[in-house]
Amino acid sequence: MGGDEPSGALDTLLAEVRACRICAEHLPLGPRPVLRMAESARLLIIGQAPGTKVHETGVPWNDPSGDRLREWLAMDRETFYDEKRIAIMPMGFCYPGRNPRGGDNPPRPECAPAWHAKLLDHLTNVRLTLLVGTYAQACYLDTRRKRTMTETVRVWPEYGPEFLPLPHPSWRTTGWLKRNPWFETELLPDLRARVAEALG
Repeated sequence: MGGDEPSGALDTLLAEVRACRICAEHLPLGPRPVLRMAESARLLIIGQAPGTKVHETGVPWNDPSGDRLREWLAMDRETFYDEKRIAIMPMGFCYPGRNPRGGDNPPRPECAPAWHAKLLDHLTNVRLTLLVGTYAQACYLDTRRKRTMTETVRVWPEYGPEFLPLPHPSWRTTGWLKRNPWFETELLPDLRARVAEALG
């Protein structure tokens, strides 16, 4: 269907997703599914799961990780949050809680099987999907991904034109970026060019 506005069917589906409670008993802050999309979107970003700030605001990537991701994309907030052009669909839609060892828990495993295929049916205009972090890469690259996240991202051209894998842009990635200078010198220019092409 396409067009500037999401269809009634997608609106209805998004309302169902935002009312989802299938894993409520496991969510320390309660359910608050966070995602954005319209049928006209040409770029899809699949990340991990909301952090506490995103849970509080209901705005995806509204935290330092989002700032770094937008820096990688060379994109301002206005463009990033234009859901008519960019869809945002994490592996887990709600904040999953803290891991006792530090950091957040993995995305809840119920979300993607329950909702992703239904949502993707409406995103027929997407030209490029960014797989941000290991969980998205494991789901969408499956046996095509390499042994480690670094190896997977290092051979990013193998997954085009449909996918482009990225590390998660959290503060934990700072050391990784220093150890892998090719990411900034080789991958980022290609990422920005492919995103610009996808958005037209």
